[in-house]
Amino acid sequence: MKKTSSAAEPRTVSGTNLEYARSHNRRAVLETVRLNGQLTRADLARLTALTPQTVSNIAAELLDAGMLLAGQPLREGARGQPAIPLTLNPDGAYAVGMQLDHQMLVALALDLSGRVRARLEAPVRHPSPDEALPLISDLLQRLRRESGLDWGRLLGLGLVMPGPFGVEGMTSVGPTTLPGWEGVDAAALERTLGLPVLLEKDATAAAIGERLYGMASELRNFVYLFIGAGLGAGLFLDGRLYTGGRRNAGEVGHMMVVPAGRPCDCGNRGCLERYVSLQALYEELGIAGGPLATPEHLAARGIDAAGERWLDAAAGPLRQAINILESMLDIDAVVLGGLLPPVWQEALMARLHPLPLSVRSSSGERVRQGSAGRDVVALGAAALLVFDEFNPQYEVLLKGGRR
Repeated sequence: MKKTSSAAEPRTVSGTNLEYARSHNRRAVLETVRLNGQLTRADLARLTALTPQTVSNIAAELLDAGMLLAGQPLREGARGQPAIPLTLNPDGAYAVGMQLDHQMLVALALDLSGRVRARLEAPVRHPSPDEALPLISDLLQRLRRESGLDWGRLLGLGLVMPGPFGVEGMTSVGPTTLPGWEGVDAAALERTLGLPVLLEKDATAAAIGERLYGMASELRNFVYLFIGAGLGAGLFLDGRLYTGGRRNAGEVGHMMVVPAGRPCDCGNRGCLERYVSLQALYEELGIAGGPLATPEHLAARGIDAAGERWLDAAAGPLRQAINILESMLDIDAVVLGGLLPPVWQEALMARLHPLPLSVRSSSGERVRQGSAGRDVVALGAAALLVFDEFNPQYEVLLKGGRR
């Protein structure tokens, strides 16, 4: 996770001195230390607007819990007691993030500072809950053994998969979704696995991962287009993650962009993911449903005549979708990423130009390639739990600068 340098302006998270807000204040103190790296109690009182006594009490609790570490005393003048700097204890807590897709389950353990402490993966094939849950449980146990981490400090599991969630006619329908997951919720998974679980869509987690670990760290308004088996988007608006009223915002794969276009399994025609997705590419290459329908094969194969046809067919609908997103949301950039190999992403981006006029200024790159890497989704999944420890609304924590 990104931290500010010593020369940067301190980042603030406001607390409240109302008695009922003790839990919020605890999170505000943790988050302010996380954003700034090292702070004294006096610094914390100034940056959170809490009283010195409130900060002192919370700091004592967090030190006892192992969430914070006390450094060597700092004497800045001849008078008074030396100040004690406080830092985040990376081993104060851990979280596991898992990305479940059609062909692979990726699992990693993240510490409180955001560093990856262990990583595992296992092949799957369109797994149902009955098939996936034993494997998820097994990877959790393997992570515990191989990482050597204190599992008593585990915050829980962030599990992400293709969306949408809870939408009749779309959830678990067609080759771009996972079968059988329409009736599964976090509470059921918690009972099965015996630990807290947060469920999220892969595109949303990817946007979080790119914001923390990739090129979007300085973007306040962006849409992350996640090209997987289907197509989804994660939205950051005014520095905050936006998930919508039913947490299904960003299902751009089912935006109808081609009138009377290709039929989609959702029942509509001309949906964007029928043109821009791995499934659409596999169909154009004649390998859909077969053993060669993998991102690894696409990377090794390179772009041949069939690949050029897919790129030509995908560019127009994607260009129109970008125009719609820019005009509706007034974003700084569209970030392209996901499971599509980088060489294919670059070729697709090259075909988008010139982009049609929109409210977006012509200065600067309107479409950018993500840089957080293949594990961007699993990183975002684990970060869900780390953020939840700091603040129950994790999107607030990603808002840079002063509040």
